[in-house]
Amino acid sequence: MPVVDVVNLDGKKVGEVELADAVFGAKVNPHLLHEASRWYLNGLRRGTHKVKEKSEVSGAGRKLWKQKGTGRARVGSIRSPLWRHGGTVHGPRPRSYSYALPKKMLLGALRSALSAKLADEKLTVVDGWQLESHKTQSLVSTLEKLSFTKSALLVAHGENRNLELASRNLANVKLSAPNALQPYEVLKHDRLVLSKDAVARLMRSLDPEKKPIEVPDVETISAAPAKKEATAKKPAAKRAAKPAAKAKKGKG
Repeated sequence: MPVVDVVNLDGKKVGEVELADAVFGAKVNPHLLHEASRWYLNGLRRGTHKVKEKSEVSGAGRKLWKQKGTGRARVGSIRSPLWRHGGTVHGPRPRSYSYALPKKMLLGALRSALSAKLADEKLTVVDGWQLESHKTQSLVSTLEKLSFTKSALLVAHGENRNLELASRNLANVKLSAPNALQPYEVLKHDRLVLSKDAVARLMRSLDPEKKPIEVPDVETISAAPAKKEATAKKPAAKRAAKPAAKAKKGKG
């Protein structure tokens, strides 16, 4: 298992943490990274593009001149796509570019992205994100102590209001939760900074060998058939008793 140093917000080493080989030491799969990045970027597209068709542009619907006898080409509408300011044919329409991606492919791509960051020595684990202020300048000074160069992806588990307010005003810094981490964002940013809680959550959720929880079998006891048998025996006993009484009366 790879061992990574755990540092505080001042950049000083305070401990070590062992990372799972299946999550942070997996083989990098470029195909999965490409498919996951393409799926993520397509989901971000708004798809609001639209052009006006023949029925939507302005213009009267009358016929401009008679069909024959003028020597000119026949025309039916001033809104024809062949004319200037006419409608557009087969233009873009509002649509959604998102599509379904298998969950196993997305998890495999995330393992590849995390493993690539660890192999490039661009992964940092911090003890926690206990910021004293929500000011952006305080976070900038903290990132400089953590070898911040171009851009950074901060991953924190749980709600942290100071970190959220301090990071949202930085163009090259993004904050993400472990359950919302995307392979594209991991590859896009130069440095990945994880908290200890985020590392533990990622190793637990991305472990490919985790076994599902088995629900124990519960035996059901049905008391309804026993009641039916008891009620069925009572009429038989009454029927057997009535003929015996009639026989005694006949003998007397």
